[in-house]
Amino acid sequence: MRGSGILGTIVLIWLLIGVFAAYQRDYFKSSETTCATAGTIALTVVAGPLNYAGANPKVTNCNVKVPQPSQ
Repeated sequence: MRGSGILGTIVLIWLLIGVFAAYQRDYFKSSETTCATAGTIALTVVAGPLNYAGANPKVTNCNVKVPQPSQ
């Protein structure tokens, strides 16, 4: 039981570091909201501390097919 609490804490800290990296790159200040910017923010958060080791994840091409409602 104790190991899962430690693992949860590590994951939380990992994601918080990723959020801070996205904040430092000013990803949250952009008024443009596209699939590519949302994907870049999500990848930066998931990369966490790897952002400070040189990782710079970017989404450039995002083709989302949204299903159309039936008629």
